[in-house]
Amino acid sequence: MPKRTASAAESVAPTSIGALPRDLLPEVKISFEFFPPKTEAAAARLWQTVEQLMPLRPHYVSVTCGASGNPAEGTAAWVASLRERAGLAAAAHVTCACAPPAALDEIARQYWASGVRQLVAIRGDRPKDPVAGQDGPRYPFAADLVGALRRVGAFEISVAAYPETHPEAPSPAADLDNLKRKLDAGAGRAITQYCFETATVLRFRDRMAAAGIAAPLSVGIMPVHDFPQIKRFSEGCGAGVPAWLGALFEGLEDDPEERVRLGARIAAEQARRLILGGIRELHIYTLNRAEPTLAACRMLGLESSLANAA
Repeated sequence: MPKRTASAAESVAPTSIGALPRDLLPEVKISFEFFPPKTEAAAARLWQTVEQLMPLRPHYVSVTCGASGNPAEGTAAWVASLRERAGLAAAAHVTCACAPPAALDEIARQYWASGVRQLVAIRGDRPKDPVAGQDGPRYPFAADLVGALRRVGAFEISVAAYPETHPEAPSPAADLDNLKRKLDAGAGRAITQYCFETATVLRFRDRMAAAGIAAPLSVGIMPVHDFPQIKRFSEGCGAGVPAWLGALFEGLEDDPEERVRLGARIAAEQARRLILGGIRELHIYTLNRAEPTLAACRMLGLESSLANAA
């Protein structure tokens, strides 16, 4: 297959990695998100991913959960394994849209008893049929969940933030007010949904500051290696997919290695711009793959910087 020539999109899109002052690198904290694998083969691949990413010395890792927040779906087991086998600080995701308060309180008690001290509290998607399977009221918002978790124990709780505004929020100001409620309820960090437009993320950071929100902001980074997959994800969560991103991946359907390289370059350049803009925490959505994340961190020089800090 002939090599593709540079397109017009590549002349304006963030794919060329610029210089990053090396004195900034030790200030940067990175974290990774994983999801519980459903098969033994997928579990083996995830452990390979973890082993490849461990030299980057993440500040912490997080493990997602299903809509019910049920740790039996694999979240609790993987959090325990990452803590005990890999020696990583691991945060468990907990969602409240589909689980009754009593069940969530018990989940929190189990995590506390097992030594887990970091949680990511998310409302989650409300059920399409709010009647089916209901066995009582639910916490209506993530702020209610945060308050409930803090009543169980002094967890370190992270919550979601939305640079492009949550799709259900009536306005950006209302969405920011909701973030403030979550933090006031006891959360200590905001993790953003991925957003490919760096300027939008930095404006959101500035709006947080203007609103008096001083909590640490960890910016979500999504290294793209499968553009159709990211389009589906984005349609489901309300994240924007800029035209330049689609244009860059045109013609690469049969070249997975080049897709990984391209996605890593885009992620690394966004991270570079964010760091230069004052962001010091990056949360990478790995999709349980090491290659794109590892390549992006190497391009930034984070791998050698973090290794030297060990």
